[in-house]
Amino acid sequence: MGIATVNPATGETIKTFEPESPSSIATKLAIAQEAFEQYCQTSMEQRAEWLNAAAEIVERDRVKFGELMTTEMGKPLKSAIAEAQKCALVCRYYAEHAAEFLADVPASTDATQSFVRYQPLGVILAVMPWNFPFWQVFRFAAPALMAGNVGLLKHASNVPQCALAIEQIFAEAGFPEGVFQTLLIGADQVEPVIQDPRVKAATLTGSELAGAALAAAAGTQIKKTVLELGGSDPFIVLESADLEAAATTGVTARMLNNGQSCIAAKRFIVVDAVADEFQQRLLEKFQALKVGDPMAEDTDIGPLATPGILRDLDQQVQACIEQGAKVLIGGHPLSDRAGNFYPPTILTDFPSGTPADNEEFFGPVALLFRVPDIDAAIKLANSTVFGLGASAWTTNEEQIPRLIDELEAGAVFINGLVKSDPRLPFGGIKRSGYGRELSIQGIHEFVNIKTVWVK
Repeated sequence: MGIATVNPATGETIKTFEPESPSSIATKLAIAQEAFEQYCQTSMEQRAEWLNAAAEIVERDRVKFGELMTTEMGKPLKSAIAEAQKCALVCRYYAEHAAEFLADVPASTDATQSFVRYQPLGVILAVMPWNFPFWQVFRFAAPALMAGNVGLLKHASNVPQCALAIEQIFAEAGFPEGVFQTLLIGADQVEPVIQDPRVKAATLTGSELAGAALAAAAGTQIKKTVLELGGSDPFIVLESADLEAAATTGVTARMLNNGQSCIAAKRFIVVDAVADEFQQRLLEKFQALKVGDPMAEDTDIGPLATPGILRDLDQQVQACIEQGAKVLIGGHPLSDRAGNFYPPTILTDFPSGTPADNEEFFGPVALLFRVPDIDAAIKLANSTVFGLGASAWTTNEEQIPRLIDELEAGAVFINGLVKSDPRLPFGGIKRSGYGRELSIQGIHEFVNIKTVWVK
């Protein structure tokens, strides 16, 4: 597929774009480097003023931007509007806190004066995914720009208009020319960009394969990368859990963004003592979900972003069924309508060796496992190659410390769904990636942490 807006609800190609030529890429790299040399000298107060202006623009035009996201990748409009509002939140967060996060840190040594100083690196390449086409970009851009870096965005090829709109937001907010630019390029053009000496580091949110390719290319140039990759997050329900709250939140945690979220609850791991009741509650809530036009206010589940995602998800589901898994609801694409629609699906009773063991299901499919106790729940939760987030439900105060300490994940949420929040660092372990976004840790990823010693 080329660079194009293809409405996933109808299959209609709305607009196509020519990939940028090598000369265009070279020009933008030169502009970025020139911009950095000036921008890194601007004051923190000036950067904050521009970033707050960007927040105002996103909030002002949140419906327009929400409609653009929904048109390009299919999320329900109400979710897309909320995503735009969250982008304003992260801009304001870093506008307020960046000066504090980047202030010199004194140290007591044998010097007359010694401290740590944080300084920008330069041009940062961001390779971003389609599933949260605004949020993923802003959570990189807000800290990176406040730190004095400049950004080059290589967005997913199915959300080009979102990419261009974000570039325009930063320009309208007053950031100097070249501080944030979009590169309309395919995946095959990423390696030459990361190898250009003007690019100092890169961040990627996406698949394991994409992350490995970027890290390998950056590694040959000794350049830092931050990777946020896939997940197969567990959602553990123990015997003391509030089952209604767990089931209600579980539906949201699985169906957010039409099920296309790295931190969606994918594996529901429920102890036998409450498994029947929880399964029934979850099933009833899945049955009540409405699949339809993502622009409609009452739609809960829109289409998957591309035909390829639909095909891959269905292949995983059919492989599980053929090997003996039981279908409680759903299980096949919706063939009675145009677009990439897959119904809410629950699979259970898995034999060993199915894709449910160690693959990420990127769509509205819940995998329901039964276990005898907390020991088995933690063991199964940790059995995956991923380690992004984990949600666990219990009112037993003695179990909570075990869940926090023993679950192998970048984030553990007790009695809540896994989510990203500017105030907390976000990222994973194992094959879910490395490095952190957001909070103070996120802004420190792309700075030179310089030791200063004066005597």
